[in-house]
Amino acid sequence: MAVISRGFTGRSREHNPELPPGQYLTADFPVLSAGPTPDIDTADWQFGIRKDDATLHTWTWDELHALPIEDIDTDIHCVTRWSKFGTSWRGVSLDTLFAGVEPSDEYVMAHSYGGYTTNVPLEDLLGGKAWIAFEFDGEPLDPEHGGPARLLIPHLYFWKSAKWIRSLEMMPSDEPGFWEQNGYNMYGDPWLEQRYW
Repeated sequence: MAVISRGFTGRSREHNPELPPGQYLTADFPVLSAGPTPDIDTADWQFGIRKDDATLHTWTWDELHALPIEDIDTDIHCVTRWSKFGTSWRGVSLDTLFAGVEPSDEYVMAHSYGGYTTNVPLEDLLGGKAWIAFEFDGEPLDPEHGGPARLLIPHLYFWKSAKWIRSLEMMPSDEPGFWEQNGYNMYGDPWLEQRYW
């Protein structure tokens, strides 16, 4: 993951009470990635949830789309200080995917195709807070934005919404993922400006 795309620079802060502190509003959708964009055919795509006892629950692309699909309208916030209001997504809630899993631990490591990882408390994935999203703005999710499917956790900085999501691994304790090992905050609440250590 030596390649870091453009967009990791900020702008001056806007004075908008609807923006988390230190953010500016953009109408664009900047592309920020730590590494090359994986090429993932939906025929080969698979998503899994692994428990600490090694039990693995998996879904193919067709199996994911057979589950209840939700429309999600939300604001998103990047640690690099841009925010985008009113984004529209479609995907499957993590509540739906965890319904048959019986969670065993309090923390999760998200793993992406391409090797990216990020850690998230389980409680931030449940209760209508997170989805596996595969459409943006009425269109299939572009590969550069994480297509065919990405994790979507809009209440945290967007580095937690792992692109090209492949699996979630349950963990008994919190452990840092890729950016967290490189100085980013373990949690990433934009309203508390939890950007870095």
